[in-house]
Amino acid sequence: MAGHSKWANIQHRKGAQDKKRGKLFTKLIREITIAAKLGGSDLNSNPRLRLAVEKGKSQSMPKDNISKAIKRGAGELEGIDYLEIRYEGYGPGGAAVIVDCLTDNKNRTVADVRHAFSKYGGNLGADGSVAYMFSSLGVLSYNKHDDENSLMETAIDAGADDIITEDDGSIEVIVDPNNYDELCKVMSEKGYNPVTKEMTWRCSTITNLNENEASTMIKLTSTLEDLDDVQTVYSNAEITDEILAKL
Repeated sequence: MAGHSKWANIQHRKGAQDKKRGKLFTKLIREITIAAKLGGSDLNSNPRLRLAVEKGKSQSMPKDNISKAIKRGAGELEGIDYLEIRYEGYGPGGAAVIVDCLTDNKNRTVADVRHAFSKYGGNLGADGSVAYMFSSLGVLSYNKHDDENSLMETAIDAGADDIITEDDGSIEVIVDPNNYDELCKVMSEKGYNPVTKEMTWRCSTITNLNENEASTMIKLTSTLEDLDDVQTVYSNAEITDEILAKL
């Protein structure tokens, strides 16, 4: 699939392992809250909330924390009113970057995000400056599977758009957002439980970075992800295995 970046996956997995639990919980609680605010508290009729709750449970978030976040979002409990903001810009080497945020203070957030871009040689762009390069999709990730052909056939029959097998044997199943819930349901019923599943954004074109650009890009991404108001960072940066090994 064009735009598929192994570096993005490495960053995602490393971030999931290294992120301090308290900060991770804060981000998850914000996502649950805004999802309930926008789509209501019923998990069956609110796919975004259902996915957010699944993420919380996968990180062993206490049920009480999840319940309170849903109630705050639905207006049943008092709480902070979060605003969704998306920033777009360019990083080292001209790589496209999207930063999704949930904040209660827009001025603070834009200042923090702009500072991160400036510090690492990037710059913020206008709305729509890079978003047109990206598309929304669902991704189910599996470790190397003994019966790979059966897994792939089941995924295709369930509506998958693409299947990517990495060099290490791991498998990614790509699906249109409209078919995401049905695919997850079918795969689970057939016993194919993914290591991770998510709705994400990927770019149709990639920007290859040299070693210096890659080093700076990793620092920029890490700095952005560490900001409390930042939920997710997307990029079309491509970093080769050789450069990653050096870094």
